[in-house]
This record gives sequence, C-alpha cells and structure tokens, in this order.
Amino acid sequence: MTSWRIRDFHMADLDGILHLWEIIKATGVEPVYALSEVLASCEKDHAVVAMHGDEVVGAAVARAAHDQGWVVFLATSPENRGQGIGDALLAAIEKRMAPHGLTKLSALVPETETRVEAFLNNGFELKKNLRYFERQIRVHRQELGPLSELGGRLMPRDLWDQVAGMKREKELLERRLVLPLAQAELAEEFGVVPPRAVVLFGPPGTGKTTFAKAIASRLEWPFVEVFPSRLAADPNGLAGALRETFLEIAELEHAVVFIDEVEEIASQRSGGAPSPLQGVTNELLKIIPAFRDQPGRLLVCATNFIRALDSAFLRHGRFDYVIPIGLPDSEARAAMWRRFIPAAVVDQVDVDLLVARSEGFSPADIEFAARSASQRALEKAVYDEPAAAQTRRGPATGDYIDAIAETRMTVNAEVAQEFLEDIDAIARL
Repeated sequence: MTSWRIRDFHMADLDGILHLWEIIKATGVEPVYALSEVLASCEKDHAVVAMHGDEVVGAAVARAAHDQGWVVFLATSPENRGQGIGDALLAAIEKRMAPHGLTKLSALVPETETRVEAFLNNGFELKKNLRYFERQIRVHRQELGPLSELGGRLMPRDLWDQVAGMKREKELLERRLVLPLAQAELAEEFGVVPPRAVVLFGPPGTGKTTFAKAIASRLEWPFVEVFPSRLAADPNGLAGALRETFLEIAELEHAVVFIDEVEEIASQRSGGAPSPLQGVTNELLKIIPAFRDQPGRLLVCATNFIRALDSAFLRHGRFDYVIPIGLPDSEARAAMWRRFIPAAVVDQVDVDLLVARSEGFSPADIEFAARSASQRALEKAVYDEPAAAQTRRGPATGDYIDAIAETRMTVNAEVAQEFLEDIDAIARL
C-alpha cells in the first residue's frame, strides 16, 4: 500500500508547486516552460498533485492544443522518487485530459534531464533528430484590449531593417536606446540605467517618426502615439486627457510612447499670466518623472523646432538623450534610392547620379521624387509611347532626374545651418 495519493490540483497547492520548481532549479536543470506558464496552466488547464499527508510531493501539469496535449511540468520530490509517483501522475493527467479527444500527448524536457523513466514507463517514445525553437511574444493577450483602446499597435518585426541608409543614426539609436532596453539585465551588471525618455530633433521629413516606430519594432514593444490635437477635444481638457492617457499606458507591460511635434504642448513658457497651454506644459512636466519610474517603456518626443521647447522640458533628469536626426548623407541617399527604384530596373538606373543630384534632400523628398518618377514613367509608357509599353518595365534615369529637378526641397540652407548649430548647442548623446 502506497503512502501517497493522487488528486486534482487546488489553489492551496501553489506553495507545493513552487517548492518542486525550486528543487528542479537547484539541480541546475533549466525547465522548458517558465514558472508563470506552469502556474497559469495549474489554474486554467489541467494539473494533478501527489500528496503525502498534507505535503505536495509531486505534480503534473498539462494543457491541450487542438488534438495534442503537452505536459508542461512533471516533478517529484527527491525523497519520494523511485516509488512510481511520476508514473501515476502521468497516468492521472492523461485521464483528466481524455475528454479533449487527444490524438497525441507530448512533452519537452531539457537535454540535461536524466530522470525520464516515468515517460518511458507510460508509453512515451523518445523522438530523435528534433530541435526545439521558441521566441518570446512581448505583448500578452490581456494587453491587446487596452492597447487597442489607446490606438496602439505592434510594428512589423522587420521595420528596423527596412529603414534604408541613415547608418550613423541607426547605430547611435541601437547603442544608446535599444541595447540597454533589450538587454536590461546585462546593462544592470555594467551599471547602465536603461533610458526612459528621449527627444529626436531635426528638420522636417528626416524620418523621426519612422525611427520611433523602428525602435518599437526593434524592441518588439507596442507603439502608442499620443496626438495632442485629438486629446484637446476631450471634455476634461488637454491636460486632463493627457494625464488619463498616460495612466492607461501605465497598464501596459511594455510600450514605446511617441509624441510628435511636441513643441505644441511643451513650448517656452512666458513670464506673463498662465495660459491654458502653459497648464498643459506643466502637466507634461509632472507626467514624465512618473513615467520614468516605470520599467519596460520608452517615451520618444519629436520636434522640428528644438529651440521652441521649454528649457525645463529638456533638462537632465527628464530626458536621457537629445538626439539629432539630420539629412541623409550620400551613402544613405543611395540606399534610399535603391529601396524605391523597382527591382526590375534598378541595375539600369544610374544611382550615383541620382545621389549627386539629390544632395540636401530629406528622406521624404527622395521618396516623393522616386514615386513621382514612377508615375511619370507609367503615364509616358501608356499615353506617349504605347508601342513601347510592352517592353518597358519601369522608370529610367532620365525620369528620376526630371523628378528631382521638379521636387521642392523640404529643408533649405538656412534651416540646415540652424540644425547644425542646434547640434552643438542642444544635442545630448
């Protein structure tokens, strides 16, 4: 007669599950499933425990996915091994899952785990030549509702790679922002405090919004853009709506929060009577310290007019970095042109000539010129050269040169010079 019994899991057994988990970890074996997953399955899926008196001496936890079941946890206390508890636990958990009509029950165990007799004794087969792959999903299901209400979204995972050129800016953002946030534990070992808030500044059309989205993509965090113009219509006023929005953002585990044209709500305050806009600036100055106290999030503010921002807004302690995003150099322009030129004709286009002719263009200017060249070439092929339309498959160098000549540059020489001065006077890298 055995001195233990098998029964269904009760919430009061959680301490026993935790104790068994700690025993496994103490042996140097890293479980396949995280403790949070095991505890979630205890509550929502299937779990049985082996009891010796009032003590939990073993446990099996499993979940069903379609017609396949997965054993996510199986453990027995060391002093009770060799008594057949593991065999009984597996048999019991399989019985509990029978109503699902499973066609297969599987288990993943660490390669270093040697105690697998219970699986073999219950008819499990060891599969050869298999590899286990996994990736972490940053946004949990319970966050999707609040994220949707905030108008947030998940960026495509390859967006960072799609940002053509701008090598210097990408490397700076990768090192200063992404690295310490993506590898927070390693950063802590080196005494690096992950950034919580940054300002991106530069002339219009240089890609500040794109970089903010790309940072969210690189981190695999939700992207939430705050639109002051929309919040202004709130019955509580802009300041109240801004405060409420950031309280809702605090419910997310991770987030990149983006405010574009932040000078609209954080401009220089005058010494005169307080204005409604000054109250909004004061509210934002209060919000940022509270935001900084929450790990797993980054505030990115962008402005075309860094000089217009309130000096208190930019001071140390509120923003970790003030990063310039300027006009693309020749290497970056070449990458951008190659991105927008159709693949079928890119080798026939003189990209070097386009790079030379588009000096001083912003990324937005290059995109506009490239799309304009494609549209013009299409119209020419259909309406002006119908006989050649069957053989022509895209714009030629001349189409791009014409489009460049007719593109009005976003950034003039005066704005470009002011930007260089702002880098020396205000940038913080």
